[in-house]
Amino acid sequence: MAAKVKAAIIGSGNIGTDLMIKIMRHSQILEMGALVGIDPESDGLKRAERLGVATTHDGIEGLQRLAIWPDIGVVFDATSAGAHQRHSDAVTAAGKVMIDLTPAAIGPYVIPVVNGDEHLDASNVNMVTCGGQATIPIVAAVSSVATVHYAEIVASIASKSAGPGTRANIDEFTETTSLGIEKVGGAAKGKAIIVLNPAEPPLLMRDTVFTLSSGADEIAIEAAIQAMVAKVQAYVPGYRLKQRIQFERFGSNNPVKIPGVGQFEGVKTSVFLEVEGAAHYLPAYAGNLDIMTSAGLATAEKIAMKRLQRDAA
Repeated sequence: MAAKVKAAIIGSGNIGTDLMIKIMRHSQILEMGALVGIDPESDGLKRAERLGVATTHDGIEGLQRLAIWPDIGVVFDATSAGAHQRHSDAVTAAGKVMIDLTPAAIGPYVIPVVNGDEHLDASNVNMVTCGGQATIPIVAAVSSVATVHYAEIVASIASKSAGPGTRANIDEFTETTSLGIEKVGGAAKGKAIIVLNPAEPPLLMRDTVFTLSSGADEIAIEAAIQAMVAKVQAYVPGYRLKQRIQFERFGSNNPVKIPGVGQFEGVKTSVFLEVEGAAHYLPAYAGNLDIMTSAGLATAEKIAMKRLQRDAA
C-alpha cells in the first residue's frame, strides 16, 4: 500500500516509545509523524530525533505548532487519565482520531478481537487498560457461549514495568477494567484487581480470570476460550495460556454466594494467562505495556484503513 496515515504519539515514556518503534518497524498503514513529550531529555524524544521523527517537548501545544500537524490523521495518547481530556479536545476539534491508551475512558471501550469493528467512526476510542486487554477477551469468549453472571480478574505485573503514569492511575485502572468486563466482556458484574510484583528478576505479566456462568458446558467454554486466545496471539504473539483451563460446578446442594450478587449455581471457569512482551523497546517481562501498544496499534490500523478506503472512493 503506497498511502499511509500519519500518526502522532503524545507521551515519550515507555509506552509511547515502544509504540513508535512498532509503527516504524511493522505498520503497513500508519507512518510516524511526531512524538510529543514534556521532558527534552527523555530517552523517547532523543531516540525519535535519531530516527528522523519530528519531536516537541512542549506537549499538545507544541504538537499543534509543528509543521506536520495538519497532515496527522491519528493521535495516540500515552500520558495520563487526568491529562487526556485536554488532549482529546484539541485532537478531535482538529478532525483527527484519538486512540486513548490511558484509563480516562472518554470514548467507547475497544478490545480489537471483541469489538474492534464496531467503533471505526468514533473520534475517540479507549483501549481500557493492560489488564483489560489481556482478560476481557476471555470473559467475552465465555459470554459468547454462556451467560456470565460474574467475572473477576487479577492482573499481576512487574513493579519495574509500572511507571509513574500506571502508579498514578491505579484507581482508574480498577474502575475502567471492571466496567470493561461488563460492557465489552458481557459479564453481569465485573471486578478487577491489580498487583505490582516487586520480585527480582522481574516476572512476566500474569493474569487470572474467574467467571461464573450458566447455559453452557465445559467443552463449549473451553473451545471458545482456546479460539479467543489464538485471535489475540495474532497481534500479541507472547499471549498464552499458562496452564489448562480449570472448571468447578456448583449445584443446588453447594451454591456459592457472591457478595453483592447472591447465590450462584453453574460453572466456575478459571483461566491462567501469561503475557510476554515482544521486547521492541521494553523488556520482555513488560507484557502489560506490550499488549497495550499492540492493541492500540491494531485498533488504529483498522480506523486508518477505513479512512484510506473512504478517501480513495
